[in-house]
Amino acid sequence: MIEDKNQQRTQLSDLGEFGLIDHLTKNFKVKQTSTIKSIGDDAAVLNFKNNNVVVSTDLLVEGVHFDLSYMPLKHLGYKAVIVNLSDIYAMNATATQVTVSIAVSNRFPLEALEAVYAGIETAAKIYNVDVVGGDTTSSKTGLLISVTAIGEVEPSNEVYRNGAKPNDLLVVSGDLGGAYMGLQVLEREKEVYKVNPNNQPDLEPYTYIVERQLKPEARKDVVKLLSDLKVKPTAMIDVSDGLSSEILHLCKQSNVGCDLYENKIPLDPQVISTCEEFNIDSTTVALNGGEDYELLFTISQEDYPKIKANPSLTVIGFMREKEAGVHLVTRAETKVEIKAQGWKNFNA
Repeated sequence: MIEDKNQQRTQLSDLGEFGLIDHLTKNFKVKQTSTIKSIGDDAAVLNFKNNNVVVSTDLLVEGVHFDLSYMPLKHLGYKAVIVNLSDIYAMNATATQVTVSIAVSNRFPLEALEAVYAGIETAAKIYNVDVVGGDTTSSKTGLLISVTAIGEVEPSNEVYRNGAKPNDLLVVSGDLGGAYMGLQVLEREKEVYKVNPNNQPDLEPYTYIVERQLKPEARKDVVKLLSDLKVKPTAMIDVSDGLSSEILHLCKQSNVGCDLYENKIPLDPQVISTCEEFNIDSTTVALNGGEDYELLFTISQEDYPKIKANPSLTVIGFMREKEAGVHLVTRAETKVEIKAQGWKNFNA
């Protein structure tokens, strides 16, 4: 839940908007040489010299993207930054700054926002980004967080979604489906709690997948790894809406087809066992779950020897001519057309 009734509650009105901003941002230190002017003026000033600038924005809305009955506020602040940094890394870029805007209702005391900003501060430290601005305002419907991430990339080193070619290999980092199954476990325990508030959930068997949902990580390490291996992907995207949606994005933007091999999709054993417990098909979860924040990219076959032995990367597919379509090649070696079933924001 969002608060402990015995905890101190400081009304936000006690500080006012400017006092609140000063209070929440007092611990943010400038680390990037590209940050000329940070928080405290009408705008931040950044200088990237000869590099290109990349910018991405995401919005997290209470009741749509997160549920505060099981999402700790510090984790929420952390996740809000991470999901934006992931988009920067998907451009083969280095994340350098973020801005954070927050709308909050009067049911949240200062201490709740301190927890959110503690998570933001932790993410900024770990990923070496500067928090250089943002906004605060009131809300009548709960909590809303908007983060804009800024990064830099050497000209011609950026990677778009539209560069995949027939005969390229489709590669993914890490494993898939964990965040979705973590969400299923949390939703189940929430329903149990509603029936019996004295019942304490045992999440020990689900540690990995719950963490994938509540505290995801962005794959900054994969961008460095590819650079060290001297591999430049031909196209790249992060897996936020589900593998099927992301493959279709790459194929549409690049005008190619794809064969995705079911038996190559990387799944953690905890995902497999939890899928069995919930009687859900693990391939369906990997294709449609979303929120994994892994990097999905294509490479030339010539680069395969450079990555083949790396445990962080798995070749899962083969890019084809557009006319071949986009298919899942099942374990039974039949072809099934891939359709996007991932996260759809505006569905009822």
